[in-house]
Amino acid sequence: MTDQLENDAEDLPEQIAIRMAKREKLNELSDAYPVSLPITHTISAVRAEFPELEIDVATGKTVSVAGRVVFARNTGKLCFATLQSGDGERIQAMVSLDKVGEESLELYKELVDLGDHLFVEGEVITSKRGELSILVASWKMAAKTIRPLPNLHNDLSEEFRVRHRYIDLIVRDRAREVVKIRSQVMQSMRKTFTEDNYLEVETPMLQSMHGGASARPFKTHMNAFDMELFLRIAPELFLKRAVVGGIERVFEINRNFRNEGADSTHSPEFAMLEAYQAYGDYNTMAELTQKLIQNAAQDVYGTQVVKLEDGEENDLSGSWDHISMFDSLSAAAGVEITPETSMAELKKLADKVEIEIDHPLHGKYVEELWEHFVKPGLTSPTFVMDFPVDTSPLTRDHRSKPGVVEKWDLYIRGYEQATGYSELVDPVIQRERFVAQMALAKSGDPEAMKLDEEFLKALEFGMPPSGGMGMGIDRLLMSLTGLGIRETILFPLVK
Repeated sequence: MTDQLENDAEDLPEQIAIRMAKREKLNELSDAYPVSLPITHTISAVRAEFPELEIDVATGKTVSVAGRVVFARNTGKLCFATLQSGDGERIQAMVSLDKVGEESLELYKELVDLGDHLFVEGEVITSKRGELSILVASWKMAAKTIRPLPNLHNDLSEEFRVRHRYIDLIVRDRAREVVKIRSQVMQSMRKTFTEDNYLEVETPMLQSMHGGASARPFKTHMNAFDMELFLRIAPELFLKRAVVGGIERVFEINRNFRNEGADSTHSPEFAMLEAYQAYGDYNTMAELTQKLIQNAAQDVYGTQVVKLEDGEENDLSGSWDHISMFDSLSAAAGVEITPETSMAELKKLADKVEIEIDHPLHGKYVEELWEHFVKPGLTSPTFVMDFPVDTSPLTRDHRSKPGVVEKWDLYIRGYEQATGYSELVDPVIQRERFVAQMALAKSGDPEAMKLDEEFLKALEFGMPPSGGMGMGIDRLLMSLTGLGIRETILFPLVK
């Protein structure tokens, strides 16, 4: 890939050499990278203190601030610089001959470039155009930049932005805003959990046996114990151990790793929320999930009708729809499909609509057919209820519908946002399910779970009836912003 930085500056090596020379001179004079500076105010604080000054006013207030130079204009005896803080707030600095003296002004012109971090001390004023400014009495380099910033008037491609996120954060307000939104969403969810008496815990990321989901893991080797380990694909089996131990409402916001594909809705490393509630079920967890998402929207935007990047609205308000997987598939396909429908009939339907499904499980055919017929029509938030039993080995059988389990998937804007279970807590049935998964693994399924004796031992000490849920944090940000998954992750993995 051609680096956009080099496209913006064909003479980049020459510019770097010039800036390196400036760095040397700054070090000779004082320091190009001082360890500390006598800052008295943030740029935001200055703007908040003087929100509406009239044109050409001197306040008599002296402040010291620092920021990155994102605009500069030198006009002989008076130089202008726009300083930007990390939160995107800006203020103008005016460096004049009569205030700083000839030597300091000439050094400023010689040594200060776009992108530099600059410290200035001076009086807060407004310019003749009414712009809030600092009339500089003294200045100092806070950090000299060696590489020039890209042209701020050019749009950066998504590929460039994700590969150089630090530059994206410097030059684009929206990039910083998304980071802030993500932080606010996390705070909102933790607040909701606290109000519902949940405890937040941490579980291992390095595991001797991967489990809690059907996915291909990343493998590593631990030299100290000379053993193979896996990066976790889910924290589920450890969180359930916590419920067994008496932590009856528990959640974790964690990093998961799945050695699978990457696209606009999938990342091999992703943020995940999982929560478990003793004496709850999948209906309890559906209510909790709706509340978490609606509270997040309300706390961040002040509304549950969210305006997205493309200008469309995502209405998260009200009570969300619940549909049956089998009933909705039957209605969309025009033929009744139940847990008793034969594999031959499912294969015939798949061939008819030209879907290739290469999997031994009956439930996998049902789910793939559902994704073809029903999923594209889901736009508003929808809980898809009651999944095939053979694709959900950690889920309790439905209390009244044979052949299905008490599981839902939540779809928002056409993609899966979260999943919830009435948890399987019978250790005997759980062992049977694990044995069936081992058979799948032997037949070549790389996503099949292994038999986890330690987890089964925990279940044998008695796990109360419980509900559980898992939700992708990155996808939640997609729902709240309308951005792709790589834009919602601060530093996504790129090839």
